[in-house]
Amino acid sequence: MIITYFIIAVSVVTSLVAFNRPDIFDKFKFNAYAINKHKEWYRFFTYGIIHADYMHLFINMFVLYSFGEIVETLFGLNFGQQATLFYILLYVGGIVFSSLWDFGKHKNDSYYNAVGASGAVSAILFSSIILYPQGRIFLFFIPIGIPAPLFGLLYLAYSAYMAKKGTDNVGHSAHFWGAIYGIAFTIALKPSLVITFFENLF
Repeated sequence: MIITYFIIAVSVVTSLVAFNRPDIFDKFKFNAYAINKHKEWYRFFTYGIIHADYMHLFINMFVLYSFGEIVETLFGLNFGQQATLFYILLYVGGIVFSSLWDFGKHKNDSYYNAVGASGAVSAILFSSIILYPQGRIFLFFIPIGIPAPLFGLLYLAYSAYMAKKGTDNVGHSAHFWGAIYGIAFTIALKPSLVITFFENLF
């Protein structure tokens, strides 16, 4: 859990600072136009360590805390000394990869902005589903656990639908592409996990 705790600590500190420093918030946020026109490539990373408000921060860090332990532990069992590096690449890669779709879509729109670690957190969540498909996911106020693979399918379908609909201010496309990255990256590290995944479905 060391890396997960470190990520949470950095995210909390930078988010709290940004809440009170509009200049830092503006400098760190994801703005595809600024990246495209002014080559501010660092925004592909920094937007993932600040959040819109306390609730946004809490939800992302709570989900990361809940599933980060599973992924860190199972990465350790599967990848040995390389586990820490792979876990960092999973998280940081999730931040970057989940924003690429919105970059292509909004690179000429100076008004589009995004913040938050949702894409990276989705990558962690879906990596945990691949690594531990027999797990169950418990949602708030629902006492019955949902089988992880079923939750994954429903989550992907919902995120894709809401991203296409585009009627709210939630970054559903980042959730979707972060999830895809988490699945692809984990399987790329150990393709035999696909066999294990399907064996544990039945």
